[in-house]
Amino acid sequence: MYMDSVLKLRNTIDALFGQGVSKFLPKDIEITFSRKNGRIRTVHQKEELLCTLRIDGGLAITPYFAQILFQSKKFKENCIEINKDAAPFVEKGLSVFCKHVVWCGKNVQISSDTPILFRNKVIAVGRAVLSARMISDFERGVAVKVRDSLKSPKGEISS
Repeated sequence: MYMDSVLKLRNTIDALFGQGVSKFLPKDIEITFSRKNGRIRTVHQKEELLCTLRIDGGLAITPYFAQILFQSKKFKENCIEINKDAAPFVEKGLSVFCKHVVWCGKNVQISSDTPILFRNKVIAVGRAVLSARMISDFERGVAVKVRDSLKSPKGEISS
């Protein structure tokens, strides 16, 4: 049961973020399963939450896990990079607007999990409201709704 759940997790990561990205999945992970249906619920590494599996088969990843996966060149195509004006607000958990995006990966699609980068460091993770092409074309409107950021109440709040 355990081995094929790790394989399932690897396949899901590869399907969502690009072939070969799953090789950066840490070896020492702990998987919790749902008591009702036996599906994978959450994945942890040493008390640190990596991701939660969604009902639709998607993954809700944390900024910590996104930073681990960021070692993969292919993974960067799922990210967006923002300018320094927006960074402090995004770190607090506010949405990313199109005009603050300086670079956008080609794999960013509507409602996909999108890590938000600032100076090559993941500062937040959210759901894309627009596709990569739309984010590049538009000057106004929300690009990504932030779900989890470095300064969110779930993590340690640093002042």
